[in-house]
Amino acid sequence: MKLSSTDVQAAVSKMSGWAVQGDAITRQFTFASFPDAIAYVTRLAFEAQAHDHHPDLTVSYKKVTVTWSTHSEGGVTDKDLDGARQSDTIARAFTA
Repeated sequence: MKLSSTDVQAAVSKMSGWAVQGDAITRQFTFASFPDAIAYVTRLAFEAQAHDHHPDLTVSYKKVTVTWSTHSEGGVTDKDLDGARQSDTIARAFTA
C-alpha cells in the first residue's frame, strides 16, 4: 500500500543520505572504484530479485544512484523503505 507523503518524509528523515524525489526515494552512493560500484549493483540486484522488488539504478563511473518506488502503487511503500535499508547495508560492505 502506498504510504502518505507525511509517512515517507518521516521515514526518510531517519535514513541518512536518502531523499524524496517525486513519488520515489533516492540516494547516490560513491565507491572507491568502478569495479566496486558494479559489484555493489550486482549484490543489490540479487537481493532485490530475492525479494521480487527492484530499484531503478544508474551507474556513472564510481557513483550509483538507487531509486526505490512501487510503480504498481504509484509511490513509496514499506517495500521501498526496506529496499533502501538493504541498499545501505550492502553499501557498508564496500567502505573501509
